[in-house]
Amino acid sequence: MELSIWTFLIVCPLTFLGGFVDAVAGGGGLISLPAYMIAGVPVHNAIATNKLSSGMGTTVSTYRLARLGYIPWRRAALCILMAVIGSSSGARLALMVDAELFKRIMLVIIPLTALYVMRDKKMDEPAEPLGSTQMLIRSALVALFIGAYDGFYGPGAGTFLILLLTAFAHFKLGEANGVSKSINLTTNLTSLAVYLMNGKVIILLGFCGGLFGIIGNYIGVTFFEKKGAKVVRPLMITVLVIFFIRILTEII
Repeated sequence: MELSIWTFLIVCPLTFLGGFVDAVAGGGGLISLPAYMIAGVPVHNAIATNKLSSGMGTTVSTYRLARLGYIPWRRAALCILMAVIGSSSGARLALMVDAELFKRIMLVIIPLTALYVMRDKKMDEPAEPLGSTQMLIRSALVALFIGAYDGFYGPGAGTFLILLLTAFAHFKLGEANGVSKSINLTTNLTSLAVYLMNGKVIILLGFCGGLFGIIGNYIGVTFFEKKGAKVVRPLMITVLVIFFIRILTEII
C-alpha cells in the first residue's frame, strides 16, 4: 500500500501509547493494532505489521523486567516452548481467514474485550500457592492457548496472560507480568516470522511504529515500578470505541 504522512501521524503516537500500556498492564495491542487499521492498513497487513512494532517494544520491556528480577526463567522456559507452538499455529490459521470475515469477527471481539477491560479486577491480591508441578502445567496451558490467540489476532493477549497466570496458575503479580512478557515476546517473534514469509509485513511502517513503541515500553516499565496498573483502562476503552466505529463503517 502507499504510505502517506497521515499514516505515520496516526500510527506512531498510538503505538507509543500501546507500548506504554503494554508495559504497565499488558494488552498494548488493544491500542497498537487498531492504530494501523484506523490508518487504513488492510487487516492481514495490519496484524502482521503490528507484530513487528509490538515485538520491538516487547523486547525492551522484557529485557528491563528480566534485569529487575521479575522473570523466573525456570518457570518461563516451558511456557516459551508452548507459546512457539501456539503462536505459529494461530498465525497460519489467520492467513487462511478472509479479510471481510476477520472484520466481522472483530465486531464481536471488540465489545467483549471492552467489557473485560472495564471489569474491576484485583490482580494485586495473591492467590493460594500451588505445587511447583501444578503451577508449571497450568502456566504451560495458558501459554499454549493465549499463544494461539496472539498468533491469530493478538490484542489483549498480554492482559489475558497476566489475568490467567495470576488467577489460574497462581503467580504473584510481579512474576506474572514478567512471565507474560517472555511469552508475549515469543509469540510476537514466532508469528512475525510466519507473516514475513508470506509477505504481509509493511516493514518501514512497522519499524517506525516499533521505535515509538519502544519509548512507550521504556517509560511504562518505570511507571509500573512506581504505580502499578491502575490508569490504563480509559485509554484502552477510548481506542476500542474508535476502532469499533472504524470497522463498522467499513463493513456498512
